[in-house]
Amino acid sequence: MSHPLSDRINSLPVSQTLAMAAKARELKAAGKDIISLSLGEPDFNTPNFIKNAAIEAINQDYNSYTPVDGYTELKEAICTKFKRDNDLSYQPNQIVVSTGAKQSIANVAQVLLNPGDEVLLPAPYWVSYSAIATLCEAKFVEIPSTIETDFKITPEQLKAAITPKTKMIFFNSPNNPSGTIYSEAEYRALAEVLEKHPQIFILSDEIYEHINYGEKPFSFATIDTMYDRTITVNGLAKAFAMTGWRIGYIGAPQWIAKACTKMQGQITSGTNCIAQRAAITAVLAPVSKIQYMVDEFKNRRDMVLELLGEIDGLKLNVPPGAFYVFPDVSSFFGKTIQGRTIHNANDFSMLLLEEANVATVTGEAFGASNCVRLSYAASVAQLQEAIQRIKNVLS
Repeated sequence: MSHPLSDRINSLPVSQTLAMAAKARELKAAGKDIISLSLGEPDFNTPNFIKNAAIEAINQDYNSYTPVDGYTELKEAICTKFKRDNDLSYQPNQIVVSTGAKQSIANVAQVLLNPGDEVLLPAPYWVSYSAIATLCEAKFVEIPSTIETDFKITPEQLKAAITPKTKMIFFNSPNNPSGTIYSEAEYRALAEVLEKHPQIFILSDEIYEHINYGEKPFSFATIDTMYDRTITVNGLAKAFAMTGWRIGYIGAPQWIAKACTKMQGQITSGTNCIAQRAAITAVLAPVSKIQYMVDEFKNRRDMVLELLGEIDGLKLNVPPGAFYVFPDVSSFFGKTIQGRTIHNANDFSMLLLEEANVATVTGEAFGASNCVRLSYAASVAQLQEAIQRIKNVLS
């Protein structure tokens, strides 16, 4: 029997991070002792002060449909957060709350992109950026980088990638998968290129903003000439350990926010009422209330880099943000390990899964074919055991 699915869904790749997580769960169910370092999900519980706000909202009988773009009180709180943390001035009519930052990004792409438009993706980039562009029938154009440049692109590369069809560029700092953070000077240099191309809009994904280790991220929209063309995306999943609560949001020019509200109104409508009430408490809380998680991530990062540094052939840099390391593994290409010939990062990632029982994600999913991503959002004991397993297989 044929399955007449749409060209749209047939052209859409499966998320490699979710696919690897599913494969790891499948092997676990079969009795394998799998340590998963594949998902970008904090292993902390949501802080009690946020959970208490949700309980209070339940007791206050919040249970009705919410405004499509979010409760006014939450949008006002987000405006306060943007000013406090990013020196960005937004009004509530420039804010749209969505069911996770992924929906925020999809909304923006859907309302700005037409078939044939080009979207620039500095690589490595989060796996869903390219898929979202594909859903919009746009073409994504990768701008490559390497571990030697700390996975940053240059103004010269950006200039060379722009064509008359370029409509958007996606920035992500701190970056998933590399942990890279662009400095203010680096962003301003890229902005100088974009100033000459007023047709290009900038999506600045700042979801890992608070997970940094001394190098504070810079918000692209604070550059005066970029404010009216930049959509700032953020959310609560990573820094507040609220992945399942599904709260993301944008700050954008009003006309874009209005269009995103229209789009969302025909797809999901307003975001969960209890999660929104809890989000008010989260975004207004001082960053110091989640510092314990950031401190622990830094300790794990340092330990992981030290242990991975003992494995010959892995090329490492020091990521200043997020909770990933993204080693270059290309020195293993062409070699035979445990009876397997390693041709690429996919082979390397599968070697670790099937021989070391450690789940990672191939860098090819992120537009960086020489690397693999390891998340250190796992316990110290799990990380130590996982890296020892990797070391045993590779040696």
